[in-house]
Amino acid sequence: MIPEDNRFESDPADALPEDPGLPAGWHADAPDGADRATVERLTELLRGHERAGRGWAGAGEDDVLVEVSDHGLAMRENLVVRDPDGRIRAWGSVHDRAEGRMLFVHVVDREIDERAADACSDALFAWAEAQAKVVGAARGLAEQQIDTGAFADDVRQHGWLEDAGFTRVRTWWQMSRSVEAAEAELVPDPARWERKGVVFRLVERQGDGLPDVEDLRAVHDVLEGAFTDHFNSAEETLQEFVHRLREDPGHRWDHWWLAELEDGEPAGALVGTVSESATGPDGSYVSYLGVLESARGRGVATGLLRTIIADAASRGRDRVGLEVDADSPTGADGLYTSMGWGTKYVTESWHRDVTVR
Repeated sequence: MIPEDNRFESDPADALPEDPGLPAGWHADAPDGADRATVERLTELLRGHERAGRGWAGAGEDDVLVEVSDHGLAMRENLVVRDPDGRIRAWGSVHDRAEGRMLFVHVVDREIDERAADACSDALFAWAEAQAKVVGAARGLAEQQIDTGAFADDVRQHGWLEDAGFTRVRTWWQMSRSVEAAEAELVPDPARWERKGVVFRLVERQGDGLPDVEDLRAVHDVLEGAFTDHFNSAEETLQEFVHRLREDPGHRWDHWWLAELEDGEPAGALVGTVSESATGPDGSYVSYLGVLESARGRGVATGLLRTIIADAASRGRDRVGLEVDADSPTGADGLYTSMGWGTKYVTESWHRDVTVR
């Protein structure tokens, strides 16, 4: 459930050692997400982190606001480290993602010297460990996982993670597929079509534009069931699931699809988003694609992918992106490759388990 009060410790002084080891004159505090200059600076830091890690930047202010806005803070907390001039040089964010799983963003300025960068990194890790204990205790857990990511080629980040006790646990292929205008005809109608006894349709919406609750529940149930045995699956309530996905800057209700069998029984689901571009056409993105084991082998996944491709083409978009578990035994990457997806860059998951009590 979404708590009435944030489960994290909001005061950095209570979540950091008395002496966090920062250089003289440097200090840590909580950023003001309503301050325009702060959001701009955090965006600058995040983009620098992306350029160093994968060669190009894609983040925008909306990605930062997910972490620092009042809405985002229902399940998150943030810390920044400032130099003697008050300039933000490092940023950490923790996200109470689901029971037993806390996401951690760790960004340090690429333009400061090694000694200062190491000190900033150490402070962010110490703060994250303290927050893991706090959120784990609030959820009644004995152990809390910290889940963070890194670009596959980011040597500096890898070194810090190893030194902080994190273990590299998974590799992810970030894939993209170009979309041609003619592919708008790939399916009869992305809103609703049928193939071999499977109906593919958009989640129904009411007169006020909000989705049908039963359809949302069906999507959630399908994805929970489809990913039960997948790597690092963490049970998430319907409320947590919808709240989190609505935070995505690219969220749109008309990008949620269900696949149903002849008797109306849900068999698969796809949650898509918009990947906006400031320099060209937008793209679509597959945030979630799941098929229940009982319905596999009936072309459900292929049908859902063809649907989002056709939808993207009909909207004048030029690509569809998705993430694939490179270590998955299901062979999903073979399906994506056969349908035209290729790997654009590679990321990694790094985990550390923190004893709560």
